[in-house]
Amino acid sequence: MQASSGKVRLGVIGLGQRGKSLFSLLQEMDGVEVVAVSDLYEDRLRQAAEESQNAARPVPALYRDYKALLAQADIQAVIVASSWTSHAEIAIAAMRAGKYVGSEVGGAASIEECWELVRTSEATGMPCMLLENCCYGRNEMAVLNMVRQGLFGELIHCRGGYLHDLREEVATGIENRHYRIHNYLNRNGDLYPTHGLGLPAACLNINRGNRIVSVTSIASKSRGINAWASEHLGPAHTAARSPIELGDIVTTMMKCAHGETILLTHDTSLPRPYSRGGQIQGTKGIWMEDGNAIYIEEASPAHEWESFDSYLERYEHPVWQRFLNEGVKGGHGGMDYLVLREFVDCVAAGTRPPIDVYDMATWMAVTVLSEQSVHAGGAPVAFPDFTNGKWIERTEPMLAGTFE
Repeated sequence: MQASSGKVRLGVIGLGQRGKSLFSLLQEMDGVEVVAVSDLYEDRLRQAAEESQNAARPVPALYRDYKALLAQADIQAVIVASSWTSHAEIAIAAMRAGKYVGSEVGGAASIEECWELVRTSEATGMPCMLLENCCYGRNEMAVLNMVRQGLFGELIHCRGGYLHDLREEVATGIENRHYRIHNYLNRNGDLYPTHGLGLPAACLNINRGNRIVSVTSIASKSRGINAWASEHLGPAHTAARSPIELGDIVTTMMKCAHGETILLTHDTSLPRPYSRGGQIQGTKGIWMEDGNAIYIEEASPAHEWESFDSYLERYEHPVWQRFLNEGVKGGHGGMDYLVLREFVDCVAAGTRPPIDVYDMATWMAVTVLSEQSVHAGGAPVAFPDFTNGKWIERTEPMLAGTFE
């Protein structure tokens, strides 16, 4: 239920780089009031208060302990933008406190916490949405629109990934209070699977008539972070001399219940341009993010790639048609605004989110399962069914009702 002001009253937990960006965007969004924020660091709380004052918005209550924020009765929903390994813990506590949850992305720390997310949402009746902004990218939504219209035929194989040169961010993580470095030092698997998995999961109706049944992962040796740190920060720097557990390239193959395969790549420790490596391939055609290329049988020149540009124009998703007409806003080319807007609208209406707790548990679990497979020399690992069989009967496609 919305507050009498008509605005959704939110709390934001975590004001690091990502949380600060979301907080700023929410400050500008209609129908929203950020009434409380929480962070471990005092300077980040002060910055949030100052930003609200400068924007002539009400100054939120400030908490060092997220549990104190959850005890504030007038908060309807929370945004969880803390460190990766705390997302599930905070989301579970928030649902138990009667709050609708929107959680930032990242890999899980254990399979048990994924199960606890699902059990808590089911027991409390509180929804939990994974705020995977890449599902709302312009190209991704157009491709999903094409899939739903049958242009690629029956889907056979999808690819995605997180291909992003993060050497500086990781190497300077300790001094900049960024948690990513601690995961790289201690874990070896696909640490950030959801950016690349979102579109394949939507296209293949994962948890909605289909599911992932197994995971196989291989990790390369690790050299990139140490080499970059030695050259740019000096050989005595911690990031130059500390062994990095995470392989520079982690490759994960997943098999689906109906025979499709999904290939994910985690590639963040070597020099490269940014990409999510998207690929959707079916019996009638293929789309490739890299190269902005597409081939549709009997429509494209024989055995020749076409530019995706004309298809993007022709199959623009209705959400993006409206967004372009009204004016694109928000970070990452507008994706951040769209995912937050949908979350706020779901809270206001009290409806189930389009990327729900079953999706959140499934996508985050890839990290743990890939770690298990890497440590077992690439052996296949069975994928839990977090829906407990509901996937067979759940038929509404992911993002089907987006902004309708």
